[in-house]
Amino acid sequence: MLPADPRILGATLTDGGCNFAIWSNAADAVELCLFNEINGKLVETRFALAHRNGPIWHGYLAGVRAGQRYGYRIYGPWIPQQGARFNPAKLLIDPYAHHLDGQVHYVPEIYGHTASDGLGNGDTTIRDDRDSAEFVPLSVVVPHGPRHINRPIYPWAQEVIYEAHVQGLTAKNNDIPREERGTYKALGHPSTINYLKKLGITALELLPIHAHVTEPAIHVRGRKNYWGYNTIAFSAPHAEYASTSDPISELQWSVDQLHDAGIEVFLDVVYNHTAEGGVGGPQLSFKGIDNRAWYRGDGKGGYIDVTGCGNTVSASKPHAVRHFIDSLRWWVEVIGVDGFRFDLASALYPNNSASESSLLTAIESDAVLRNFKMIAEPWDISRYSLGDFPHPWREWNDRYRDSVRQFWLGDLARGYGEGVSDVASGISGSSDVFYHRGPTSSINFITAHDGFTLADLVMYSNKRNEPNNENNRDGANENRSWNMGVEGISNDQHLNELRHSLRKSMMVTLLLSAGVPMILMGDEAIRSQNGSNNAYSMPAMMHPNDPDTPENFMGGWALPWELNEFQEDMRDSVAELARIRKTYLEDIASEFFTGRVDLGTQRKDIAWFSINGNEMTEDRWEDGARRTLTVFIDAGPTQGLLLLLNSERHDEVMTLPGDRWGNSFRRIFDSSTFVNSHEPIIRKPQEKVEIPPHCAQVWLVTRS
Repeated sequence: MLPADPRILGATLTDGGCNFAIWSNAADAVELCLFNEINGKLVETRFALAHRNGPIWHGYLAGVRAGQRYGYRIYGPWIPQQGARFNPAKLLIDPYAHHLDGQVHYVPEIYGHTASDGLGNGDTTIRDDRDSAEFVPLSVVVPHGPRHINRPIYPWAQEVIYEAHVQGLTAKNNDIPREERGTYKALGHPSTINYLKKLGITALELLPIHAHVTEPAIHVRGRKNYWGYNTIAFSAPHAEYASTSDPISELQWSVDQLHDAGIEVFLDVVYNHTAEGGVGGPQLSFKGIDNRAWYRGDGKGGYIDVTGCGNTVSASKPHAVRHFIDSLRWWVEVIGVDGFRFDLASALYPNNSASESSLLTAIESDAVLRNFKMIAEPWDISRYSLGDFPHPWREWNDRYRDSVRQFWLGDLARGYGEGVSDVASGISGSSDVFYHRGPTSSINFITAHDGFTLADLVMYSNKRNEPNNENNRDGANENRSWNMGVEGISNDQHLNELRHSLRKSMMVTLLLSAGVPMILMGDEAIRSQNGSNNAYSMPAMMHPNDPDTPENFMGGWALPWELNEFQEDMRDSVAELARIRKTYLEDIASEFFTGRVDLGTQRKDIAWFSINGNEMTEDRWEDGARRTLTVFIDAGPTQGLLLLLNSERHDEVMTLPGDRWGNSFRRIFDSSTFVNSHEPIIRKPQEKVEIPPHCAQVWLVTRS
């Protein structure tokens, strides 16, 4: 083999062949293994990477073309008590691979230690000599490189994010050919794009599409990892989501279609851990490449696990920082991604604050990446870091989530109140958390993939995670949900109407708060997970577009496309609220409200009122039993928005503010009535209006 170029890691095609380079600091030797089919049999050919530049092993093979399957075998010491677990019997995935061919087979051979079963049970200190090649995915050489991309670019104040799963978004869409449903291609289908556009979505945020595998323990229970938070190749699109043999081209096409329609694409990325699990987990890539270098160790051969997934990547080390920067740039420059949400982002730095993280510093310093949108999930299982991330990062705001649930659901469910202070803070942009960065630093959400759906928040007081086969031990026990007196589905029409109003009231709060709203896929269509607040796994069945898969296979995991009247109204309500947000709040949402009186207008940019139409006093803010709130937001010289929020179980008569705030009040949204039958009413200042229980109303305030 020729020396190749050690500056470029991975497999890089040239006119005459391919450069191969891999990082391993502690290896004694590295073999590149090519796989070719000869007479119907897969044959392996090994080449020693004899050239070394520090920790980088490299070589050049003439004649290699796109589509070549390969892997690595890496030699080195087996000293498990010191964290060294080299085992050349195990074929390893290239960390820089952009495409994987094949699946993991849950057999003893995939483990570096001597395992007795597919779970990896056995002595983790004894090296196993059985070959794993036929039981693990092969890396594939691809021809794709950076390309020109036409992107829509929105300021944060204009964003409305939609969190979705590639399969779940389109698996039930009958407008898409069966063989394309639930795939990358379906993301770019006109029906998908039209749906998102009508909702007012500006950014589609996809749950992980990095190549991932199911954890052995989940596989043994007859389930598969649906969400995808178990990555094995950070820069390879998950092949199962493709309708063709070329997932990269397919994904690029759909991203381009979404861009042309004015929709950005964000990815949920999982750089905090890998699918190799704990010490007793499978040896698929990093563990065999250089275990001590890639994972945070405890000094005794074990792992420091702050992710709850068995291992934590040493994301602050220089080689890991380089790897993740290269990965992010590949998704940006080759696929066309516009932003990222970092799962368990606090796990990406071991000490101190996020502002001192070497990875975050590298992202901000990178000439390309610093121009793209970055969102942190600001916690891991050992640390809570909300508000700790520096500009220009945005953060998932779970305090906002909890305050909205508490106001609309929690107080009633528990029988005591926490008042309105917390929800008021959330509505105004969470300045108590993001005072130094502005309201758009807050990604506001009420629901996400992890937890109850909006539909289930008002149907279940208790989680129902039995299908995961973990005896309902998994998932959060504290949800601030409320079944309104009946657990689960009800045939009571009045109860269903109240539940419907309550869901819409929470959506009013979300979409008309300062900050950046994120909607969970299907909340606009009353998607229920039948009480599961941890729907990460599903039956280990076929792909949803397989003709032998039952039509109801995707169940609560997929967006319903055939809607009843309640679902249609919920969808139309979200679209209308997004329109109201865009019309009246978009231009004023970049900076915090001050609450101070403007000397010219004699009005405040935001004001809070009691049920009697007077501004809130200190004693009313401190009243924990209070379950009503009126919010005025000044939206320009001649108009404003007024939100009337009643989370009581009974009607409330609320008084509109005085003529200092406006000459005319026109109701433009009422969560207790269907959008298509809503009749606007006009009222004068200081008039009394009756607000139904569990209801949010939106009024347009005008001034002559």
